[in-house]
Amino acid sequence: MPIKRSYANLPTKIEKLDRLSKSLRGPEIYIKRDDQTGIELSGNKVRKLEYLMEEALGQGADALITCGAVQSNHCRATAALGAKLGIPVYLVLKENRKPEMMGNYLLDHLFGATIHRISESDYQHRREEILENLGNELKNKGKNPYIIPEGASNGLGCLGYSDVIQEIQKQEKSLGFSFDAVVVPTGSGSTLGGLILGKAMYDYPGEIIGFNIAADAETFQHRISLLLQEAITYLDSNSPDSDHPLFSPGNIRIIDGYVGEGYGKSRAVEWDFLEHIAASEGILLDPVYTGKALYGLTEEIKKGSFHGSQRILFIHTGGVFGLIPPSNLPR
Repeated sequence: MPIKRSYANLPTKIEKLDRLSKSLRGPEIYIKRDDQTGIELSGNKVRKLEYLMEEALGQGADALITCGAVQSNHCRATAALGAKLGIPVYLVLKENRKPEMMGNYLLDHLFGATIHRISESDYQHRREEILENLGNELKNKGKNPYIIPEGASNGLGCLGYSDVIQEIQKQEKSLGFSFDAVVVPTGSGSTLGGLILGKAMYDYPGEIIGFNIAADAETFQHRISLLLQEAITYLDSNSPDSDHPLFSPGNIRIIDGYVGEGYGKSRAVEWDFLEHIAASEGILLDPVYTGKALYGLTEEIKKGSFHGSQRILFIHTGGVFGLIPPSNLPR
């Protein structure tokens, strides 16, 4: 198992959502507060970056390059970590027009990141080429850049969430019970992939379930399967094989149907749900990831999809700054 840098505040606590659980009259719902991992509210991103930064610094990197949407939590987390370590960060952001100086985009600037905005078309079709070209420009200036993929979603990044399974197992012993399912938003694949990897590595009995907040379930099933094949190349010979049944796309459980208007776009019903959770539980969800996923979970419980489950753990992956841009507000 590769080593990692230690930046996150771990373990993150687990809380019961009392009022939500009672209102649904189904399984008890708990929430793991990965929004409180630290590095200026970096959420789930810092767990992945711990492994990637070990590799980057081990290679003598003195610049970090990564990419994402203009309100990317991952880009903001990378910018914050780079500022903490004194390493320049270069962000390639998908945005056709000059955005308002709000939310994560504002924080990227405050953390001192150098920002390159590109069109949505270029981001979709030329992203890797643009990242490589930027890396070559920095090399020509005497820098040694390290490129981090979108969302820190690669095999190495997956290891950050395989660790979470061990963390949950220890917390279950303290709580005196086990969870029947662990549920997480799925936006790039490595968080869900890491949990699946951890389930295979540590024989975790609970089901691992994702709610996609972009694309569709089939897209993520194939993407995550590939991530898992890459992730196991970092592990020793006693780790799961590439043909482990959990790694098959058909066995990766993702519940579709809650993307709504699309990535980063919110409907009134989703904002109503965010307001309800904030007012009843004192917890802020974000409209891009956790809001849609927890809303989806509650709707599926109402449909009876989790009949037989007694306790469900929802992982809060962070993203609170996504509440700030007014473009997310549908009314």
